[in-house]
Amino acid sequence: MPSTSESAYDRDRELVVGDIDASFRADVSLLGGLLGTILVEAGGQELFDDVERLRHATIDAHETRDAAALAEAERIAASFDPARAEQVARAFTVYFHLVNLAEEHQRVRILRARAESRERLSRVEAADVEQAEAATATGVDGSLSATIRQLVDEVGADEARARVERLRFHPVLTAHPTEARRRAIASAIRRIGELIDERGDLSGGDRTIAEIDRRLLEEIDILWRTAPLRTTRPTPLDEVRTAMGVFDQTLFEVVPQVYRSIDDRLQPASAGRATPVAPAFLRLGSWIGGDRDGNPFVTAETTREAAHIAAEHVLLGLERAAKRIGRTLTLDAKETPPSAGLSELLAAQEALAPTVTATIGTRAPHEPHRRVLLVVAERIAATRRGDADLAYTGPDQLIADLRVLQASLAEGGAVRSANGELQHLVWQAETFGFHLAELEVRQHSKVHRQALAEIRAGGELGETTEEVLSVFRVIADLQRRFGVRTVRRYIVSFTQSPEDLANVYELAAAALGDAAADVAIDVVPLFETFADLEASVDILEAMLGDERVQARLAATGRRVEVMLGYSDSSKDVGPVSATLALHRAQARIAVWAERNDIELTLFHGRGGALGRGGGPANEAVLAQPAGSVDGRLKITEQGEVIFAQYGDPAIAKRHLEQMASAALLAGSPSNEARNRAADERFASLATTLDESSRTRFHSLVKSDGFAPWFADVTPMEEIGALALGSRPARRGLSVESLDDLRAIPWVFSWSQARINLAAWFGLGTALEAVGDEALLREAYAEWPLFTAMIDNFSMSLAKTDERIAARYLALGARDDLAELVLDEMRLTKEWLGRVTQSDELLVARPVLAKAVRLRSPYVDALSLLQLRALTAIRSGETDLPSDDHHALLLLTVNGVAAGVQNTG
Repeated sequence: MPSTSESAYDRDRELVVGDIDASFRADVSLLGGLLGTILVEAGGQELFDDVERLRHATIDAHETRDAAALAEAERIAASFDPARAEQVARAFTVYFHLVNLAEEHQRVRILRARAESRERLSRVEAADVEQAEAATATGVDGSLSATIRQLVDEVGADEARARVERLRFHPVLTAHPTEARRRAIASAIRRIGELIDERGDLSGGDRTIAEIDRRLLEEIDILWRTAPLRTTRPTPLDEVRTAMGVFDQTLFEVVPQVYRSIDDRLQPASAGRATPVAPAFLRLGSWIGGDRDGNPFVTAETTREAAHIAAEHVLLGLERAAKRIGRTLTLDAKETPPSAGLSELLAAQEALAPTVTATIGTRAPHEPHRRVLLVVAERIAATRRGDADLAYTGPDQLIADLRVLQASLAEGGAVRSANGELQHLVWQAETFGFHLAELEVRQHSKVHRQALAEIRAGGELGETTEEVLSVFRVIADLQRRFGVRTVRRYIVSFTQSPEDLANVYELAAAALGDAAADVAIDVVPLFETFADLEASVDILEAMLGDERVQARLAATGRRVEVMLGYSDSSKDVGPVSATLALHRAQARIAVWAERNDIELTLFHGRGGALGRGGGPANEAVLAQPAGSVDGRLKITEQGEVIFAQYGDPAIAKRHLEQMASAALLAGSPSNEARNRAADERFASLATTLDESSRTRFHSLVKSDGFAPWFADVTPMEEIGALALGSRPARRGLSVESLDDLRAIPWVFSWSQARINLAAWFGLGTALEAVGDEALLREAYAEWPLFTAMIDNFSMSLAKTDERIAARYLALGARDDLAELVLDEMRLTKEWLGRVTQSDELLVARPVLAKAVRLRSPYVDALSLLQLRALTAIRSGETDLPSDDHHALLLLTVNGVAAGVQNTG
């Protein structure tokens, strides 16, 4: 019989879920109705009627699966004149922006409901709390309480605390061109979201609801009238400034809240009074302004400016926080006397900046703690301005001052002031330093080889080689200005030999001479292709023979970072084979690291889309090979994923907690034992899946004429015309070759065509090659890697539509290739049903399945409009890049991206 708290929690949860679902439907209805009003106002009743005709037709076609119904929807899409077709496409795109907003608000409601439920549970007896939370919060769903409790059960309290102290989560923001919407569009959506929040806080009878609805109409009208596409590509520094918005709006405040929640769980009886034990486990990274691989617009000066922009933002944040907290420390010296250490600090401040300290002292003559922190704020401001006389030399100096202040408060009895908001400032300084994000440089190994060939040959150096050398000089300058953490990682794309890593040190010496020894550079290999993944351990082993690598190992405590590329490996051998190759490589690298007494961090170059390693990250982490995580998790956060995960404070907090929980749980004895046993148990199954899927994938992509056919049946060429990001879509590609096509447009193009081939092709053939349904079901139940793969591929296939896909494939004059794709799609769906024992895709994710079903007819409408434009362009009706067909095509690309909620 369930405990009282369990029953109460279940009843509460059922009510909450019902209320939240009703609130979500109400939001969608409200926003959809307001959009309808704007359509009538802006385009007349006729525009509204045309949108409704196409909407009803695509819903009918989707629900009935009737060919005649789909043909009728096609006829309606084709009947619009060019101007009307663009308006209809924009209407559906705006609708998706609003629905996405409503879904985001639903996520926030769910998170708040969970928090409120936990708060209610905290007021019942401890035994009942443990039972209720254990029943509803597992490690997989990201509950830190459950994770810490599980670790205590498995390894004991002391070891569990030690693992928490060693925890590191390192998200790296990247500026790959996957954010299809303009910044102006994102800003309008944010303003609408704020109004929805405000509306939800009002009572139903409040007259101000009418005022909010009027403002909503105004903002939706602005959204409707704002051009959805950028007219120019953003520069790398534009992308840097966009990323700064995430830091300013959420991360700076959310990060200490996450640490606080961990600390409260580690020492609940003395929360707020005891010295915090939760570590500052987050380390934010960035490629934005540092990643020059294939991007000629990222120069050495771009990297310098990117670091300065980030430093400006974090120093301003620290300064404001110090001033805000300082103004509250109005503790009189009689009640809270300063410690000897604080008195010494105050004297040092007076000697350093007598005018500043005298001015502050007149406002707070008997409040020494307040005076000290306000002077600290002035020193942070001086650091930001570059005033060397008053500036801190680095964040460690700032943290030392804050620790003296904390110790004095605690010694004077003000333990809550010592361990409250002031601790948040300490955590912020520990996490972000004076640099905010650890900027990482990335360059292609081929560029290094070419530069060294010029240098070794002597004579005048070319522009590219000079630029390569300039980067090292900028790294040295930035380390002197903001500290070593600012930029020290140098990632080598397409690492294929140990020489590719040694070349970085040789280039640094060529650029800096003897001063190179004073600059910290950690060379990070990036293994991307199937062959490189297979050769990874041999390359790493040879790397250890380099004395410069040994010097860095001695300086860093034998820490090594290795990056794994999900995108290119999938494009190379297909998603199934790439998934298994990455898993094998991680297992081998983990064994190599243990053998060489190395603290390994694997850096996962995951994308937002499934074809680039996307999907639920916490589940993927728990499926990693034993020993490959060990409490250290580093991943890329790309494109639209950045704003999805970090745009809202509640969602950002949840995401960080999930990642921390997954990183801790991945190394638990039970999880490692399960993964190790499953990897051994299903090794032969993995071999069959690998070989058969790779053969099937190559039968498609290595077919004669595949590359131009791919360009015909997807909007690949047209996507290159979209001003999505600063980086070109290709590394000098012609449509005769896919070798240099970036993985992003490869995935984006298949997604637009409603095929998503990059995320599932070859799985059906692989499962059929195994043939043993009982074995496959056993693997689905017991092998975490296979479970995650099946669920992720199901998610991708759920967003496909065979009828729409067939129309895209018909754009190319290759019936053989089109039928190969469709046959594999049908086969994969059939075998997924056998493995999961369900006729429905996404059986393991019913909430997502419902969302996909609701969205699909509306995406169909945009796809039909896109097909109309593509058909005209492919048939040669027009070849002008600025004509109506291209305009409509680019509009629908934007809309479909919003509808399926992923791009590259």
